[in-house]
Amino acid sequence: MNEPLLEPSEPLKGGEPFWERSLKVTTAEQTHALGAALGGVLEAGDLLVLTGELGAGKTTFTQGLGEGLGVRAGIISPTFVLVRIHPNLPDGPRPGGPDLVHVDAYRLESAAEIDDIDLENTMDSSVTVVEWGRDRVEHLSDSRLEVDLHRSVGAEGVVPAIHVEDSGTVLDFDTDDDDEPRTIIFRGFGPRWAEAPKLLETTISEGGH
Repeated sequence: MNEPLLEPSEPLKGGEPFWERSLKVTTAEQTHALGAALGGVLEAGDLLVLTGELGAGKTTFTQGLGEGLGVRAGIISPTFVLVRIHPNLPDGPRPGGPDLVHVDAYRLESAAEIDDIDLENTMDSSVTVVEWGRDRVEHLSDSRLEVDLHRSVGAEGVVPAIHVEDSGTVLDFDTDDDDEPRTIIFRGFGPRWAEAPKLLETTISEGGH
């Protein structure tokens, strides 16, 4: 079984984040498993900011988060809808847990436009994941977890062709399911993330942790 290689870094000195961790994954299954492991420790009110080019794995990672949170399946890229809400499942692994609010801020140019979609109304009871949220959502919470996903191969500047994966319920417009090496960087900001989750200090396997 292939395992991603954890490469912890020292806490950043003089910068805003309390810590930074870098994780290498080699398959979409590992990206999904890492998201599921993290979803299992997230709490209502948590804000995650996802950054990564097309095909970097944002949708696959968020699908894993949803599995770990125990929310309704069917997470797809919110490219054509700014906000999707995935409710917690009473018969799921975390009954009574937070909903997942999945946001695509790519076409939003400012924090004011973020305010227009009223995320404040759901943040206290949900985990909020914002793709392309950097420099747009920091005012929403005094704590946030930034997740940067980077493809390790591919021609720089070439945008992957949009395709549809027909698996019954999932339409993936982000070409996230390619098995290729990726680097996922986590940074913790604010009191909620004063310390890195323990799962980032151990190796995550394809089946979980």
